[in-house]
Amino acid sequence: MSSTADPLAGKPALAPIGAESDGRSLAQRIAELGEWFHNLDLHGVHTAPRHFLGDFPNIKWQPIGKAIPQDLTGATVLDIGCNGGFYSIQMKQRGARRVLGIDVDDRYLNQARFAANTLGLDIEFKKCSVYSADEISGQFDYVLLMGVFYHLRYPLFALDKVIKKVAGKLVFQTMIRGSEEARIWEDDYPFWNKEIFRDPDFPAVYFIEKSYSHDYTNWWIPNRAAVEAMLRSSGLEILERPESETWICEPRRSTQRGRYILDLELEGTL
Repeated sequence: MSSTADPLAGKPALAPIGAESDGRSLAQRIAELGEWFHNLDLHGVHTAPRHFLGDFPNIKWQPIGKAIPQDLTGATVLDIGCNGGFYSIQMKQRGARRVLGIDVDDRYLNQARFAANTLGLDIEFKKCSVYSADEISGQFDYVLLMGVFYHLRYPLFALDKVIKKVAGKLVFQTMIRGSEEARIWEDDYPFWNKEIFRDPDFPAVYFIEKSYSHDYTNWWIPNRAAVEAMLRSSGLEILERPESETWICEPRRSTQRGRYILDLELEGTL
């Protein structure tokens, strides 16, 4: 497993949180941290028991978790867009040596730190954008990009940055809309061929100008073919699709002439 020492990483978790001297209950402390998007089980108290998606993200994790080794002893993990820390916690509970979760939302980071501390888990959390992920030193055995892609105004740019951190596998999850079919397409089409763009299975990404599901950060929502095409375009090989919106990949062609695709593109030599 790869080993990195990251000077940018946050502080490790504290000892497990016990009863507060002021008598506040665990449920009260959870509520004080604001609305939770991750429904975590903290010693029998759930952080988002009335989530509109049900027991989320546990319902998402059940099939995904089967595709990840139960024993991650010695592994390093980067959880990008960690939110309340659910996936970071799952990876740490499987024995990962180091787990670093990053997010740009202070509320989510405070929730994640509280959850990890409550469970007595040594997980690092740091405020950092996906667009700055490539500035974190070293690489990681597992990089998780879960529920982030469609919230990004510049998604492919971010994906090309994230790949720089992947030493082993990328676990990628995104909302998809439109066709869920995947077909083999030609390598090239003539300029006057407009028919392919009328085919619902052709790789396509829907742009949300204002808001979707009351969330103005939902920018780009791809169909399945577009997700897989973008992953391949960034030099990733798709190994597995454990559930309809999740892909497990390895970077097989993310460099050309010894340089990352992103760097070649930015200097105009791709």
